[in-house]
Amino acid sequence: MGRFSLPAQAPKGLDSPVTAALMKYMAKIQVKVFTATNGRVGAKWRVGAGFRHPVPTLLLEHRGRKSGRLFTTPLLYLRSGDDLILVASQGGLPKHPQWYFNLLAHPEARVHLKGRRDLPVTARVAAADERRELWPRMVALYADFAKYQDWTDREIPVVVLTPR
Repeated sequence: MGRFSLPAQAPKGLDSPVTAALMKYMAKIQVKVFTATNGRVGAKWRVGAGFRHPVPTLLLEHRGRKSGRLFTTPLLYLRSGDDLILVASQGGLPKHPQWYFNLLAHPEARVHLKGRRDLPVTARVAAADERRELWPRMVALYADFAKYQDWTDREIPVVVLTPR
């Protein structure tokens, strides 16, 4: 295991409430910094596999399926033509992230990219054959996605955002 590599097995406590709270807190900080700088800071993920190969980050603005409130979540993404591709990995946790369920209920969303705010998009889950094509590209973008898939029993969904 290299200096910046993840372990083969999921770390103990990965699915603890403390880990979830820490992830939420760090995401809130990234959203504030990204927003304040219009993406000049916070538009690249430099953690884990992203340390040596920074990965582009966007802010996903989505509506809560129960509350109806707007939430903003920082996520890694890949461009595929005009589409933006996301992975609902949640760091290999056993459950899909809330933003994923919110997009299933309300697929109309907005993204904020470095230097570009309020891009309207429509979300959909990649079909099985499309996922087979996109998943290796996502792992090539951020190698830790493969570890996250190994750490969980669920198939991690790939989400396609198409600009409106």
